[in-house]
Amino acid sequence: MVRPRFAKLPPAQQHTILSAALEEFAAHGFHNASLNRIIETAGISKGSLYYYFDSKEDLYAHVARVELERLIAQVGPFDVSAATHPDQFWSGLEAYYLHLMTALEDAPELAAMIRGWITASTIPALQQIQQEMEQAVIPWMQQAVAAGQRVGAVRTDLPVGLLIAIAGGMGQAMDTWLLTQEPDPTQLPELVSALIGMIRRALVT
Repeated sequence: MVRPRFAKLPPAQQHTILSAALEEFAAHGFHNASLNRIIETAGISKGSLYYYFDSKEDLYAHVARVELERLIAQVGPFDVSAATHPDQFWSGLEAYYLHLMTALEDAPELAAMIRGWITASTIPALQQIQQEMEQAVIPWMQQAVAAGQRVGAVRTDLPVGLLIAIAGGMGQAMDTWLLTQEPDPTQLPELVSALIGMIRRALVT
């Protein structure tokens, strides 16, 4: 994991290290990325890198987490409580997901890094970190399901955990497909609409 001492570095130095790592991982993927090149680009020693991170996996995961958090902050939150009608709930969710995927298209290094994560997903350390990141969004998904149920947009006859698993699985499949196939950006609205439509049909009685 990232060590607390990394957070004590000046923000500019943190940015330099993470930018060098992002560039390397995006260009070469996880397996072929070189810590030596990251060290050289960042202008630090190998000992310094391991002073801040336990492993290559931890550095990779931390960069991905920071960049995803930056992307989501840039897009802004999806207000799950704003909808008052089922159509409004689903159209709002569709617009938000499209906005998020469009922003990812505009962040090619992060998109490339996530594609690399998909190909390296069999590595146990990365699997564990991915599970931790997925667990972190569960509270938001629970709020979204509750908001959808309040306005009649989401069924109430199944456990919330199962509804989240269904929607999450379908969303993950679409994320993987979009990232690995890299469709024409002009196709994104149609593809996102199809995904949200499938999730809607699965979650409505």
